[in-house]
Amino acid sequence: MKLSFPLGLCLAAVAAFAMMAAPLSSRAADEKPNVLFIAVDDLNDWIGVLGGHSQTLTPNLDRLAKSGVLFTNANCAAPACNPSRAALMTGIRPSTSGVYSNSQPWRLSPVLKDAVTLPQWFMKEGYSARASGKIYHGGFPDPASWEEYWPSQTQNKPGDPKPKNLPANGIPKTGHFDWGPLTNEDQEMGDMQVADWISGQLQMEHDKPFFLACGFFKPHLPWNVPQKYFDKFPADKVILPEVPLDDLDDVPPVGIKMAKPQGDHAKVTEYDQWSKAVQAYLACINFTDVCVGKVLDALENSAYKDNTIVVLWSDHGWHLGEKQHWRKFALWEEASQVVMMWRVPGVTAAGKTCAAPVNLLDIYPTLVDLCGLKDNPALEGVSLKPLLKDPAAEWKTYTLTTHGRNNHAVRSDRYRYIHYNDGTEELYDHDTDEMEWTNLAGDEKYAGIIAEHAKFLPKINREDSIDEKELKAEKQGAKEKGKNQKKKGEDE
Repeated sequence: MKLSFPLGLCLAAVAAFAMMAAPLSSRAADEKPNVLFIAVDDLNDWIGVLGGHSQTLTPNLDRLAKSGVLFTNANCAAPACNPSRAALMTGIRPSTSGVYSNSQPWRLSPVLKDAVTLPQWFMKEGYSARASGKIYHGGFPDPASWEEYWPSQTQNKPGDPKPKNLPANGIPKTGHFDWGPLTNEDQEMGDMQVADWISGQLQMEHDKPFFLACGFFKPHLPWNVPQKYFDKFPADKVILPEVPLDDLDDVPPVGIKMAKPQGDHAKVTEYDQWSKAVQAYLACINFTDVCVGKVLDALENSAYKDNTIVVLWSDHGWHLGEKQHWRKFALWEEASQVVMMWRVPGVTAAGKTCAAPVNLLDIYPTLVDLCGLKDNPALEGVSLKPLLKDPAAEWKTYTLTTHGRNNHAVRSDRYRYIHYNDGTEELYDHDTDEMEWTNLAGDEKYAGIIAEHAKFLPKINREDSIDEKELKAEKQGAKEKGKNQKKKGEDE
């Protein structure tokens, strides 16, 4: 059936579309930009533009970075999924909230129970907030943060297929610390389904500015993606991280305990899986890059391409044998450095890099600033807008990463300083020691540098908030108490 519309209505629609597509610099002051908020789980610096691994294949991440500003010294608030994401989404650091680990329901923190999250703040300011995939840590979704979530408000991430025989890597009793190829197609992968849903949102007509969050799970363990991605990185040709045998000799006992060299690393080497693990991690990164590319293409082919801020971040780094350590859960560079890149129409210039020490905690205030929203006084990060406008701008702030109470790393433009809960320390000079092989903390000539970095240690180190085990114990105790009271009442 052919439809006809009055000419005036058609012209109004054309004008509205033109305004929607106009860059930020040419839009009316009261027009708010959209936000495309892309999270990637467990991604370290193994992307092309950061140079973390020479064999990685990340053309889509690289093209996004080259279209805006890439931060080469970005750090997480905590090297674990839950505390990192809770800090980013609330703007409150772990040492203030007491949320330090993956087992702590962050909304049970007395500090965070009423915190207004980043998407909640945007909704208060007239935005719609929708999401898909992993934005919060899996066990602790926050329905109050969103108007809509796919697959659902309680199941934030679609599932993935599994290999037929587990463990696929042959290492017994390691849970999801596993890797191996799948016979499945891309479309069966949860992350590709997330990319499809987000792409669909970008093709829809929206009557309000949107905050659209896209959370990719890979390269989180287990490292299982379709075979074709493994084929790009033959295991017998992959380059392993260089790890000196004495790398832990100058590390304090607290740091060695975090590294657990007799755990994952001992198993990987015993079962001759190091090359295959690196192959699998590279394969998962390449798969995620394809998913990112699908979303970027959808944005480029939408009415919102010129009026959408894109920020992409990873929640922490990842070790693959460096310091004889695997996973995150440590305060060294490999676990703390994250991927962070921004494309802001009318603000960022293409192909710029910024080496200032910044933090994921800074994303919340930066988005509030860029979108012209009211300030949230609870935020502990700082706006990066000056650096987005001029990546070479003077920046005097150091940045903080926390792993457990009273364990902190302070990162400046040159040094990483680590202070553990027993007072022991590490100091690394990244101008001469990029892989942090030589701890300088015992050298008196660096005492002034250590003192300067120690100024940025937090004054508040809150006790741990309740964790899942404690919560279950409390519930069980309350249940038993209820039974006893009921029995007592019956007896009376």
